[in-house]
Amino acid sequence: MVRAMVSYFQAQEMISVPACRMILLRFILTLSLLFASTAAFAQGGPPYYTNDPGTPGHLNWEINFGYMPFLYSDQSVSHTPDVDINFGVGDRIQLTYENAWLRVKIPKSATEYGLGQSNPGVKWRFYDAGESGLSISVFPQAFLNNPNDAVRRGITPASEGFLLPFEFSRKFGPVDVDYEIGYEFVHKGPNAWLSGLVIGHEFTPKFELDMELYNQGSFHPSENQPAIDFGGRYKIHSPVIFLFMAGRSLEPARGNQSYFQGYFGIQLLLPPKSYKSE
Repeated sequence: MVRAMVSYFQAQEMISVPACRMILLRFILTLSLLFASTAAFAQGGPPYYTNDPGTPGHLNWEINFGYMPFLYSDQSVSHTPDVDINFGVGDRIQLTYENAWLRVKIPKSATEYGLGQSNPGVKWRFYDAGESGLSISVFPQAFLNNPNDAVRRGITPASEGFLLPFEFSRKFGPVDVDYEIGYEFVHKGPNAWLSGLVIGHEFTPKFELDMELYNQGSFHPSENQPAIDFGGRYKIHSPVIFLFMAGRSLEPARGNQSYFQGYFGIQLLLPPKSYKSE
């Protein structure tokens, strides 16, 4: 859904070249602080845009309900809510479906509501060297418009796409790292790409904080939108986890660069008996 919103704003206005020095400086500073910690834990997926190779497990469900606001200088877009449903088939395969009810607010115009693009996908973790070793997955996904008037009203982009990303996860000393990189084939629009990195620290068995660097863009014309965010997870009870994240673009805020983006929601792990109690 995030990539769908980026396509929407790319259609409205050109995105400038990234602030590479700012990204590198913030990355080095944050990474240095994390390596100074005595223990670390990181996991992609909601509330973050970067995915990881993890799957729910055989016949288990992971369901995420989130409120996702995107605030821009001239408008706002919110997922109210964003629904992300994942089902495990075997220990290494995950079936996914995601969609959102969108609220688009432009000053001096009526607020528009509508169903976003459908986002089905299949994740396969084809390499797994154990808890401390390297894990790799592939996560093909489609972005499809629904038979409604969301495109005509400007809520969703006219373009549809097929995304082919790879996810990597490995422990480096006290730090766990998740990285994702992918290429999107777009119909009626320029092909696109994404990359994301999540690094975090587990302060208690129930409480985790993370940092994410995420970038996405398109080819011909060459455009991108780098962002940084911080978030975490709190295990209210083993099957119920509170998710939160807040961040912004790394470039100066303007029409297509958000000065705030976030995720606030709940993750349900089902059936509860499949997960250890705290």
